[in-house]
Amino acid sequence: MKPFSARSIFALATLLMWFGVLPLSRAAVSRGFERLLDAVVRIDVRELAFEAGAGRFAASVGSGVILSSDGLVLTNAHVASPRAVELIVTLASLERVNATLVGWDHWTDLALLRVDLAEVKRRGLTFTHAEFGDSSKLPIGETVYAVGTPFGLTRTATRGIISNNNRYFEDPRGVNGYETGTFNTWLQTDAAINPGNSGGPLVTSDGRVVGINSRGYAGADNMGFAIPAAIAKEVMAGLVRHGAIVRSYIGIVPRDLRDFEGFYALSLNTGLLINNVDRDSPAARAGIRGGDILLAVNGTKVDGRFPEQLPPIQHLIASHPVGSTLRLTIKRGAETRDYEVVTEQLESRVGEESVFERWGLSVRKVSRTYARENQLASAAGVLVIGVQPGFPAAVAGLSRGDIITAVNQQPVDTLETLKRAHTSYAAQPEPVLVEIMRDRQVSLCVFKP
Repeated sequence: MKPFSARSIFALATLLMWFGVLPLSRAAVSRGFERLLDAVVRIDVRELAFEAGAGRFAASVGSGVILSSDGLVLTNAHVASPRAVELIVTLASLERVNATLVGWDHWTDLALLRVDLAEVKRRGLTFTHAEFGDSSKLPIGETVYAVGTPFGLTRTATRGIISNNNRYFEDPRGVNGYETGTFNTWLQTDAAINPGNSGGPLVTSDGRVVGINSRGYAGADNMGFAIPAAIAKEVMAGLVRHGAIVRSYIGIVPRDLRDFEGFYALSLNTGLLINNVDRDSPAARAGIRGGDILLAVNGTKVDGRFPEQLPPIQHLIASHPVGSTLRLTIKRGAETRDYEVVTEQLESRVGEESVFERWGLSVRKVSRTYARENQLASAAGVLVIGVQPGFPAAVAGLSRGDIITAVNQQPVDTLETLKRAHTSYAAQPEPVLVEIMRDRQVSLCVFKP
């Protein structure tokens, strides 16, 4: 038999490659992947935390990926937050440059930085940027790479597959105490994601970013999770425009219907169970109750049979402008009717924090969400999150969980009231009368110099 010529072998390989029988050439993969590697950065963070009645600086290391020619770096919210006082980005060239926080969204665990372009230009540095891929088309079994800085080891890549492309979990305190996972599902992979990988890209073999690595699963063997590129791209665009993602809130707490359909006489794939309604929320004021079935939002039918279907429905509600009137079609017993609900701005349970060094006191503003969850009469006051032994707050008997409602007989509606009192105390120490609420009972104490 006559042997094949080199030309015919090349033609056959090209044909097979075209029809997907053979993988892309190593050179083609290498070009895309090398470009991606040059866009991955290490992020060193120094941030201020308010703990035990004092402000303390903490250092950490994470990863990120440059996604624009003007130096926008996408990372995790738990890597870079508004508490950061210093952000240093290490480029692929190993040169370090300063960066600033553009925006932050703990609900999706994403944050956006921008490298100091003036510094880059002044020092004659260069960088490349990566491109997003299509996370909606990722099949289970697709080969992916997690790239980043695990344990501070820069430019590290681990290989695995997409082991689930629509994983649901909602973590009420997953981002330094803030909520996450409410509005998106996750990509699950067995590519190793270790501490320090957070914020780095999950990529396909051609170097396209299909996810942002976020976390591993405690106790599991290489089970990690990434925010899908479709969500990351949307959030990044919002952070560039506004510096934050503003979402609507109506106060319903959903639950999947799969175990309850028989009790509600529903056909399959119909409706979402309202498990609970937040106190004094827009939904509660409209007359919606726990146990109701949500069938449609503004005429768009919803299907919440399985947990994985809940985030898209919550995203649908949250994506309406704050102050919008939503028409919710509700089934209660044998009756089906429409309710009109006016949305409010979504808030975290974690309010603004501050520290008052002279009193040995760290506090957090009571948010509407915290007040609702704890059945407080209002969102007035500040929550004590730490006291320092031996300082006036501790000596006066304050403890974590107390709510300061007034200082020197002035209601504490904002942190500014407490800040003014602390400034006066620091300038001229005098006893301060403090009103606190503990276990729904009000009492008085005195901060003494």
